[in-house]
Amino acid sequence: MGLLDGKRLLVTGVLTDASLAFAVAELAQREGADVVLSGAGRGLSLTRRTARKLPRPTDVLELDVTDAAQVASAGTQLAERWDRLDGLLHAIGYAPPECLGGDIFRAGWQEVSQAVEVSAYSLKALVEAFRPLLAAAARGGSGASVVGLDFDATVAWPAYDWMGVSKAALESLARYLARDLGPEGVRVNLVAAGPVKTMAAKSIPGFAAFEDTWASRAPLGWDVLDGSVVARACIALLSDLFPKTTGEIVHVDGGVHAMGA
Repeated sequence: MGLLDGKRLLVTGVLTDASLAFAVAELAQREGADVVLSGAGRGLSLTRRTARKLPRPTDVLELDVTDAAQVASAGTQLAERWDRLDGLLHAIGYAPPECLGGDIFRAGWQEVSQAVEVSAYSLKALVEAFRPLLAAAARGGSGASVVGLDFDATVAWPAYDWMGVSKAALESLARYLARDLGPEGVRVNLVAAGPVKTMAAKSIPGFAAFEDTWASRAPLGWDVLDGSVVARACIALLSDLFPKTTGEIVHVDGGVHAMGA
């Protein structure tokens, strides 16, 4: 018997099999869930190819979070397939090059707004589109769960710049969504992961600095090639193991967040 037997999940953010979202989707299927992925733009074909590497076949919805019509359409398409949505993984983030690299003054509002829209506001957009299905799942018994991938935003990181600001917005937004969706039985939590070598990570200038120092700072150690530890936390939050936990940030970073310099 799996932790997610009978659950229906939407997993966003899968690009390659190195994606954290892929690790979540793979483990979710092994734990008994029915999973649908989403992809967007030029990455859609890549998501579809990567989906074939999952243990069981799955569909891929076209879902660009910056296109309101496409978001609404995805909600309609999923409602035609399922009568409920037990869980949603938000694993979407993007910032233009000007927003990264160690100079917070380099980016203008046009670039910053794009980073905030894709990396933070998109959580609200997704939840809004699938809210009826999430509420339907919650009415069915054990509640529904929204989980977002985060990178601790309580401090300023080298080179992370406006992506860090966007993650701070994501953390705040998750708390407000937890407030407003709680009465409907929908939980909203984040998993703040340590650095993992993904396609997204490679786009961050200076990512090697995290790789070189994280393991030595983490009391439990850290492997930048192992996304499974993050996936396990997501699966736990998507399951029925935490029925009264919402508005929380679970750190899966080897303990770095709790350490001083």
